[in-house]
Amino acid sequence: MALESQVDALERGERAPSFELPGTDGQTHSLDEFADHDAVLVVFTCNHCPYAKAKLDELNDLADTYDEVAVVGINPNDAEQYPEDSFETMVEYVDEGVIDFDAYLRDESQAVAEAYGAACTPDPFLLSVADGEFRLVYHGRLDDATNPDDEPTEREMKAVIDRLLTGEEITEEFRPSRGCSIKWRED
Repeated sequence: MALESQVDALERGERAPSFELPGTDGQTHSLDEFADHDAVLVVFTCNHCPYAKAKLDELNDLADTYDEVAVVGINPNDAEQYPEDSFETMVEYVDEGVIDFDAYLRDESQAVAEAYGAACTPDPFLLSVADGEFRLVYHGRLDDATNPDDEPTEREMKAVIDRLLTGEEITEEFRPSRGCSIKWRED
């Protein structure tokens, strides 16, 4: 079932929740380690969702295009329910080149996804970085393709990133992303 992200998960200008999560490279990564970038694109994503899979090429392209923007994928899904979202499969996707972000991290506790208010995969949050602070600039979809098999006609996140990097103020309304619901653990 398709679900849209929450447009008011974080408010524009609000400080982004920090995190410290294990990465597919065997290292633990924190938001603070990306402070030397101009921006960070934090995307809650996964391995199994057709909507998330359809956006992997776009995320890889964004990571490849911008040295000044870190693309950080975070997989919060319950891997017991969805084994394809296991950490081991995440590592395989990176090793095989399917995922080529700056970092692909595991949110086993789901606390980071909850702190951001993430609802679906993919659910992108663009953060500006200034003086060691990470603030939300834009929470919205990567492009205008609303179904996994649709070809996008507009690369919306790329356009927002381009404007952010030239110093323009980002003022457009957040456009919700569309994807599979995050697979929350049942406690």
